Amino acid sequence: MTTASLAEVLDILNEIAPLELAAEWDNVGLLLQPHRQPPAVRRALLTIDLTEAVVAEAKKLGAQLVVSYHPPIFQPLKRLRHGDGKQGALLAAAAAGLIVFSPHTALDAAPGGLADWLVECALGGDRPAEVRPCGEGEFGRVLVLKKSVRFATLLQRLKRAFLVKHLRLALPGKAPKNVRSIAIAAGSGAGALRGCAADVVVTGEMSHHDALAVTSAGGAVVLAGHSNTERGFLPELRRRLTAAFDGDLDVRIATSDVDPFVIG
Repeated sequence: MTTASLAEVLDILNEIAPLELAAEWDNVGLLLQPHRQPPAVRRALLTIDLTEAVVAEAKKLGAQLVVSYHPPIFQPLKRLRHGDGKQGALLAAAAAGLIVFSPHTALDAAPGGLADWLVECALGGDRPAEVRPCGEGEFGRVLVLKKSVRFATLLQRLKRAFLVKHLRLALPGKAPKNVRSIAIAAGSGAGALRGCAADVVVTGEMSHHDALAVTSAGGAVVLAGHSNTERGFLPELRRRLTAAFDGDLDVRIATSDVDPFVIG
């Protein structure tokens, strides 16, 4: 198998998700490099979250690089110790010699990135009359359909795209029969979509008060679970990385990376 230098892989990742597009508050880029001289990259593992289970999977696969959508280092770290999940994962990754890179909001805002993928999830093959970025940083999108779609149809599209059986809804009295405009953002998208008026707001999670603000204005809220709105983009990221190296870079998607919430 042909190998690539870490610099070559990082160049491609930056083409896919230019780091300058990330939010000012975000912590993106190369977050962990345990080697003075980084090894060649033969295999990369893609994940939404860096957990100890993902680190164990990366070690078993013989990966050199983990691309973790969520930054495992976000707030300043005052200590590193086992017993804390996030810190334990970082310690295990460092001990295993794994390099960790995070694109996060840079991938959201990038042309053809996660936010644009979410638009396709909502469209389900329909063509929009308009799609525009919204909110600070352009991490969300508002799409206006040429023809309204049944609300029930939209829910089925989102379930298929996000691979979930259930969605949480907040409704303005009763469910709308048809919708024409949709605001959509990944993860905890209330901030990204604030001020973006639409018939329906779709994101992963939202606070009680943010949901009330939407329904009070006459809109409906659809919540799929934070990482469920993000994980479905990993196959597209894998495809782009693989294509950039003509298939010579082995790129895998972590099977141990799952949404922490289940329906009881």
